[in-house]
Amino acid sequence: MCGFLFTEGEISEQAFLEAFATIQHRGPDQSKVMKESWGIFGFHRLSIMDTSEHGMQPFDTSDVRVVCNGEIYNEHLFRTMFAEYPFISHSDCEVLIPLYRADGVDMAKKLDAEFAFVLYDKEKGAVLAARDPIGIRPLFYGILKENQKMAFASEAKALHSLCQEVYPFPPGHVYHNGVFTDYSHITDVAEELVDLEEIDRRIREGLTSAIDKRLMSDVPLGYLLSGGLDSSLVCAIAQKATPVPIDTFAIGMAKDAIDLKYARIVADHIGSRHHEVTMSMEDVLEALRYVIYHLETYDITTIRASMGMYLLCRYIKEKTDIKVLLTGEISDELFGYKYTDFAPSGDEFQKESEKRIRELYMYDVLRADRCIAAWSLEARVPFGDLDFVRDVMSIKPELKMNTNGQGKYLLRKAFEGTGLLPDEILWREKAAFSDAVGHSMVEELKKYAASLYTKEDVLFAREKYTHCPPHTPEALLYRVIFEGFYPGRSNMIDGFWMPNASWPGCAVDDPSARVLSNYGASGK
Repeated sequence: MCGFLFTEGEISEQAFLEAFATIQHRGPDQSKVMKESWGIFGFHRLSIMDTSEHGMQPFDTSDVRVVCNGEIYNEHLFRTMFAEYPFISHSDCEVLIPLYRADGVDMAKKLDAEFAFVLYDKEKGAVLAARDPIGIRPLFYGILKENQKMAFASEAKALHSLCQEVYPFPPGHVYHNGVFTDYSHITDVAEELVDLEEIDRRIREGLTSAIDKRLMSDVPLGYLLSGGLDSSLVCAIAQKATPVPIDTFAIGMAKDAIDLKYARIVADHIGSRHHEVTMSMEDVLEALRYVIYHLETYDITTIRASMGMYLLCRYIKEKTDIKVLLTGEISDELFGYKYTDFAPSGDEFQKESEKRIRELYMYDVLRADRCIAAWSLEARVPFGDLDFVRDVMSIKPELKMNTNGQGKYLLRKAFEGTGLLPDEILWREKAAFSDAVGHSMVEELKKYAASLYTKEDVLFAREKYTHCPPHTPEALLYRVIFEGFYPGRSNMIDGFWMPNASWPGCAVDDPSARVLSNYGASGK
């Protein structure tokens, strides 16, 4: 994980440095700025792979300069392919230079990685930028006020003072010579999987492989554990592959946390070194402004779900030497939410899954990256492994639908009988993270917002904020804080995350799964 800023052409060095400083939290270990007439590269490093000076970026040769925030899991393939290249480090990102020389703008298609990079071809005077197909690593762009050329940064805040408009870089795209091109079709289905035994095998082996890849690190790893299915599987599989106890971390409100109880069951079962953190409403309200600043969003469910993660990562940063965290994000988008129980058909389920994967960079993936990066840590997301995503998206959608009263049935079934998790966890109903840290947190946030803003304030705000107008005092609270940091930047998300209102049972007024009729035992 790192933070970078690139500005094309000549601009004020002081303006660059001030903008660059806003993302130093993403890489506090080393910082470097390289300035030329054709542009400025700035890089803040969090040392993960090859922690020596040799792993510092930008990587610079006579013809190419590049910065990358990423983990390239097929690095060894490229080191073998380009054995004659004079590598100076053991950093996985250095392979981008010989890969570019060999494949040019098609290089991104070859990467099995979570990445965002910017490359400058000195000989051609061309900028190439790209982002992974799911958008796990953040990237933003804008047109510089000073010279009307391009700028790219790991977070929007680094472009706020430099650019008139700021946009999220679309996942699965490359930028070259002023043109954005979609190089990835991650949700396209080449074959339809219908055999249940083959599906079981691919899910089990695919997730295990995805986790194994993400264990590579030259610094200590940790694991976020909610006690739900997804994070529990990640922790259990990782513990099986690790000869010493892994460090697992869980958080909840002091009085009504759901997660802490189940996380403890998982930790005891797998034998991890477990850490529990409790948070108060005072902690939540004190952190709220910082959370929204780091998230760069006003989306309701993203902010709610970020409170526990942000505070837990603060604890990890302050109390441990861990730098890398594995998380359970992206399972819902693949296997279904509570609300997708209401999908009227397999085709509709598949379309919804495709939509949610395309939008991840604005919601769950954004939350995981930003809450973790705020405390100078790196997030790795095994469920977002590209091969695994392709396999799950290839499963006949009717088989992924909840037809037997058990959400994510195929994922659960794939690990049945393995002993990785106790049955009470493997077959436990899902509880949304923002609720599972404690139902009281969301209720208290609503109450706090209602003490500040009336219904009339909301109606007035709907006229003021025409893009994604707030509809509740809580939404208005988040929007006011957001606009204080990023005035006029509301276009950075397309809309509020909500269930598909066109489906029966899903036309609700709150993003929490608790308002759905099928929530049932999820919150117990």
